[in-house]
Amino acid sequence: MSILINKNTRLLVQGITGNEGLFHTTQMFAYGTNVVAGVTPGKGGEWVLDGKVPVFDSVKLAVDATGANCTCIFVPSRFAPDAMFEAADAGIPLIVCITEGVPVQDMMRVRNYLDQKKVRLVGPNCPGLLTPGEAKVGIIPGDIAIPGSVGVVSRSGTLTYEVLYALKLAGMGASTCVGIGGDPVNGTNFIDVLEMFEHDPQTEKVVLIGEIGGTDEEKAAEYVAAKMTKPVVSFIAGQTAPPGKRMGHAGAIIEGGAGTAADKIRALEAAGVKVAKHPEEIPSLLK
Repeated sequence: MSILINKNTRLLVQGITGNEGLFHTTQMFAYGTNVVAGVTPGKGGEWVLDGKVPVFDSVKLAVDATGANCTCIFVPSRFAPDAMFEAADAGIPLIVCITEGVPVQDMMRVRNYLDQKKVRLVGPNCPGLLTPGEAKVGIIPGDIAIPGSVGVVSRSGTLTYEVLYALKLAGMGASTCVGIGGDPVNGTNFIDVLEMFEHDPQTEKVVLIGEIGGTDEEKAAEYVAAKMTKPVVSFIAGQTAPPGKRMGHAGAIIEGGAGTAADKIRALEAAGVKVAKHPEEIPSLLK
């Protein structure tokens, strides 16, 4: 068992004929993900990946023809909100949006709509999902993780890769890795993923990778203290960041003294979470 994606996931890719979309679809397909369709308006009837994956003009047509139950979005930021609306209207239960730079106001409208439709969104501005040995949806490299029992949830893309590789070198595998993205308004938060890991029989331990800005890590700490029975290990990025300066992600900014690394580490440690000083320490803390 894994969370969100597995070998039964039927993946559709929006923006499949663009450079990014085609490159990463090729990687996902090579990993063994069941890519059943692509969507690019005006390109319906074409095929990609040497005739293995059909392209449709709309998500509805693609879903009707292939039974896709997950979509991965690689479209420019100005088109991403409409791509998410279209996927939700076509009845897709899981949307993974890789696109970065989606305006906050647009995301507030999208989030409100998807919540009403009871559609799960991961992202935007995220690396996506990886269930080692089964499926990958997004841009996480497939070869940096092995199957196992450690659930990984992260706000940072590159740190996700670093931690997965450190686990692999230590002979520890991941059940599923979820990159939730670092934007101020996103679809899935730490608590959502922690709850899924808590109820997943294959996940025995959890790694939470946070960063400065916002209060998501503090809320996650409260959830861990109240609800989690599985051990959680964490790392917080941005411990040397100056206040008032945005670091990397749109959500990674310390404002009015809130959102500092020290605040987050204090909250997590108070909840019984072991916090690593460097990502490479995580495997030894899990042992």
